[in-house]
Amino acid sequence: MNEFVRFLDRLLEFTMPHLVAVPILVPMLTAALMLLLDEKQRRLKSTLSVISGLIGLLAALALLRWVNAADTGSGPGSIGVYLAGNWRAPFGIVLVADRLSTLMLALTGVVAFAASIYSTSRWDKAGVHFHPLLQLQLMGLNGAFLTGDLFNLFVFFEVMLAASYGLLLHGSGRLRVSAGLHYIAINLAASSLFLIGAALLYGVTGTLNMADLGARIAQLDAGDRGLVHAAAAILATAFFAKAGAWPLNFWLVPAYSAAVSPVSAVFALLTKLGIYTILRLWTVLFAPDTGMSAQFGQGVLIAIGLSTLFVGAIGIVGTQRLSNLAGFTVLISAGTLLTAIGLGQPAIWAGALYYMLSSTLAVSAFFLLIDMIERWRNAGASIAPHESAGNAPFLSEDLTALDDVNLDDEQQALYGRAIPAGVAFLGLGFLGCTLLLAGLPPLSGFVGKFAMLSGLLDAPVLSNASWAFLALLLVSGFLTLVALSRTGIRHFWTQPLSAMPSLRAVEVLPVAALLAACVALTIEAGPVMQHASATAEGLFAPTAYRDAVFGAQQIPNPAAKGALP
Repeated sequence: MNEFVRFLDRLLEFTMPHLVAVPILVPMLTAALMLLLDEKQRRLKSTLSVISGLIGLLAALALLRWVNAADTGSGPGSIGVYLAGNWRAPFGIVLVADRLSTLMLALTGVVAFAASIYSTSRWDKAGVHFHPLLQLQLMGLNGAFLTGDLFNLFVFFEVMLAASYGLLLHGSGRLRVSAGLHYIAINLAASSLFLIGAALLYGVTGTLNMADLGARIAQLDAGDRGLVHAAAAILATAFFAKAGAWPLNFWLVPAYSAAVSPVSAVFALLTKLGIYTILRLWTVLFAPDTGMSAQFGQGVLIAIGLSTLFVGAIGIVGTQRLSNLAGFTVLISAGTLLTAIGLGQPAIWAGALYYMLSSTLAVSAFFLLIDMIERWRNAGASIAPHESAGNAPFLSEDLTALDDVNLDDEQQALYGRAIPAGVAFLGLGFLGCTLLLAGLPPLSGFVGKFAMLSGLLDAPVLSNASWAFLALLLVSGFLTLVALSRTGIRHFWTQPLSAMPSLRAVEVLPVAALLAACVALTIEAGPVMQHASATAEGLFAPTAYRDAVFGAQQIPNPAAKGALP
């Protein structure tokens, strides 16, 4: 075993200079290959999608392992920079693999792999080009996490959003079209603001490289800082819309509720991309060493975060529809993370990063679980729990019409068989999601909230915003528990069991894997929190990030031991 581990480490050392680009290239090439295949070859497409998801997950875990293995505190040795065209920063395209980006890549890999497996049971048959669109969305997500400049961040955002438009409409239906139009409108407006803010920022600083922006903002004259702050405010508005922050979150719950379950599970990552972008840019552009611009907009960030948390907490007790409940838990998570970022304390950031992992895994599992529960309680609804599947004009003539396909027919399943004890699995899965999303012990949701509260209470002085965050964090957890308990009683207790649910292995295993990942987070809370704490410290003092980007010269000899290029 030791020899095998040493072989893997040597292999990673040899391939690491180019491994940074793998999470982008693999889904891009897989999507291109799928588009060359006939739509009738769904089995092959679904197999390619699962294999691509597995490769992406392994690559993300390898990068995460390298970052931790090369960890020397907060120094540049734990940050890998890939020069796509071998041009020095800030002139060339750079991909940066640091603690934060690799953490997000690993989270994306786990959720995407689970969703791709789940979709093979029924949902990839509800429309055309499901798997290519899913791969393009993963390409956009991974690229946005890795890119080191604003221009390519916009490019990857647009790739991701273009794919998400098609995925949201997958399965057709009036509600999906209605929610999709709102979703497209808000994201087009956000993209326009993104361009305006980036153009204004470039006009003042002369660069769009994130590391270079932080260095130049620190040297700006007082007269130019107003324009930089205005550009940052415009950019923040775009990212708030993408993160689902109040008052720009009116689209989120209807869109996430209308999408098919594996798409909703992946969409849980989209709000986290907005959170990631805000955290990345705020810590690089307005770090403590940027003079008068240090921590610009902190009060606004806290106020928007608290408002989002409040709206999510009120909304979750005002609805009884399962998919809406999951959408409001996404809002609660977004509000919690935005407020934690705004408080500006590394100890709180560490707890927030741990909480982000737990909440994203839990809500993704919840979306998948909801699909099985609603299908069981609605006696096998074929396309969606709220409307039938008829009339799918977007299908080509050589495809079977959706109203002639029973997606729950075991004869149509690509993999697996119906398994017994379905009610027990659904009940235990719902209980696990309730504990995780409400933040109750002993699971990881409680650990993340406890870590944030510990960092909050360790501060010498608690501000009014800190007290408000403490109160809303506890109240939102209690209201989540009330709402989910009420719904669980209605679905599993008060209603008679008219029929036993028929669940397949490809439906059960992804949900079980996501919940098992949350259990693993709980068991390995110590190492995960150490990584989160190191990540938070590096974000608070981004000197190492800048040094790594500007220190990247060319691709070194792969046999030489050292940092990434």
